[in-house]
Amino acid sequence: MSASSSPALQSSAFADGPRLLADVGGTNARFALELSPGNITLVEVLPCADYPSLSAALQAYLALPHVAAAGGQSVRHAAIDIANPVDGDFLSMTNHHWSFSISAMREECGFTTLEVVNDFTALARALPLLSNDEKHQVGGGTARQNTAIGLIGAGTGLGVSGLIPAHGSWVALQSEGGHVNFAPSNEVEVAILQYAWREFEHVSAERLLSGDGLELIYRALADRAGLPLEDLSAAEITHRALSGASVLCDEAIEAFCCVLGAMAANVAVTLGALGGIYIGGGIVPRLGERFDRSGFRTRFESKGRFTNYVSQIPTFVITAQYPAFLGVSAILSEKLGTQ
Repeated sequence: MSASSSPALQSSAFADGPRLLADVGGTNARFALELSPGNITLVEVLPCADYPSLSAALQAYLALPHVAAAGGQSVRHAAIDIANPVDGDFLSMTNHHWSFSISAMREECGFTTLEVVNDFTALARALPLLSNDEKHQVGGGTARQNTAIGLIGAGTGLGVSGLIPAHGSWVALQSEGGHVNFAPSNEVEVAILQYAWREFEHVSAERLLSGDGLELIYRALADRAGLPLEDLSAAEITHRALSGASVLCDEAIEAFCCVLGAMAANVAVTLGALGGIYIGGGIVPRLGERFDRSGFRTRFESKGRFTNYVSQIPTFVITAQYPAFLGVSAILSEKLGTQ
């Protein structure tokens, strides 16, 4: 299921009106209304840079004529997932300048309920709700029922989470695993790490497994090869690699995929994720078939004495357009004690 409505899940409208759902990253904020259980619609993507605050973006969405006509001005319950640690009432985003008090924003917007969770906590909660058409398996392995599931995703930053089965439901982990130290696995990655140390005292996995990270990998490989350095964005590196226009850009993509495979394996063994590892974020889905034939799965299975263990764990690329809405909807329903 995607964030669009599904006839099988549609039912009568919520008695207390539509619910606001938001998925907030460092670059874009995505908003939707849930009009009835499973009927998630009116999705709009607003650039974060266009608004002075999250509250301003949120209220701009609710004021859109077609959203207001659907009941946007009467929303009482809202849930937001955000690319940031959520600990306490006040949040200051890591990858954007927005800062806010949850309670103050709830009052400002006139909500009865405002639930705010980490974006990858919400995405993790969505994983059991994905259909087979909304995920693509890379490599072998078979998921075991009622076992932990891992999640990793590279975009503006690197998100990590997981799901733990508990009493017929799931507990989604709040994790900042993207900030673990990057550990190189070969000479090329050692060279990338040494180059990264010129810019950063602490080189986390996120420094490489993100949009900025892909650009850093490209610069490091150009430096290692003694090639002239072009100022390329992650999007341009990807375009040149996929079009066959640049061997160096393709090498950067390959290094990125291999590092992601090693990181995904670390998440798998840490969580005991026999239910599978899911890959979200904005970068990998854009790679398409190139990701399938990359060294991702080989690196994932290169775990020494634990090779047999990780080889049985399937890895999936999430292909649903707005999967986090499913998770944040489930979290809000649990908060309100509804289905």
